[in-house]
Amino acid sequence: MKVVLFCGGLGMRMRDGVNSGPKPMAMVGERPLLWHVMRYYAHFGHKDFVLCLGYGASYVKDFFLSYDETRSNDFVLANGARDVQLFSTDISEWRITFVDTGLNSPIGERLRRVRRFVEDEDVFMANYADVLTNAPLPDMIDRFSASKAVASLLAVPPQSSHHVVEIGDNGMITQLTPMRDLRQWENGGYFILTQEIFDYLSEGEDLVEDAIMRRLVPQRRVLAYPYKGYWSPADTVKERAQLEEMYHRGDCPWMIWDPDRSAGGHAAGPAPVHPDPVRPDPASTPA
Repeated sequence: MKVVLFCGGLGMRMRDGVNSGPKPMAMVGERPLLWHVMRYYAHFGHKDFVLCLGYGASYVKDFFLSYDETRSNDFVLANGARDVQLFSTDISEWRITFVDTGLNSPIGERLRRVRRFVEDEDVFMANYADVLTNAPLPDMIDRFSASKAVASLLAVPPQSSHHVVEIGDNGMITQLTPMRDLRQWENGGYFILTQEIFDYLSEGEDLVEDAIMRRLVPQRRVLAYPYKGYWSPADTVKERAQLEEMYHRGDCPWMIWDPDRSAGGHAAGPAPVHPDPVRPDPASTPA
């Protein structure tokens, strides 16, 4: 199944005043965020990628054109450093299509511009290039295939560290509730889509706000996969620094292809949540 990845945004919240590369190319360990997302899909056998490029496209292209397998794989160096014998490889079986989808295009428009590259797939996947998880992808696909939905998304608890404050009539606080404890869900990406999604997208529109939220949710044709296991965005410098720290501690739940770092992948974390039916209510769909 092909995987479309949106990696052309400006990523202004990731700016640290030093680096000017696109957000998906921010490094976590020896590899950029984009690589970690792609490696997740490849772990489950999905190795045909379509990259929707925009800002910083040259960074993405140069990374793969000069890819060095020795950075993340064990190897033997022989014959006066002229021969490199790899024990394993990362991307030798990957097929990557690089497409310029515009500097300021919303995600829906980026998807429209790569339609020709996925038109041979009845069902395909799409995702942001900067969100990491260990969610069980085969189960996500099976649940979507058994539904009549046009789109599905990973629904995750609110990620904010803030608290909701409830105030009484006299101004006294009656309750403080962590955001993550609210009975609400955020859009966590990891979309699964049918070709019908293009019937709900017009030129210049957004995938979530226009096609999914305004058109498909009222028709109850969007499936959610609620998941309380590991999921992390990398929208800010702080979040990226936290991922880097986890990497150097060897505590990387998202790296399910590496049992030593992931501690067994999603099996070690909370199980998926499967209410039935699992379709977002139009009034509470995450944006």
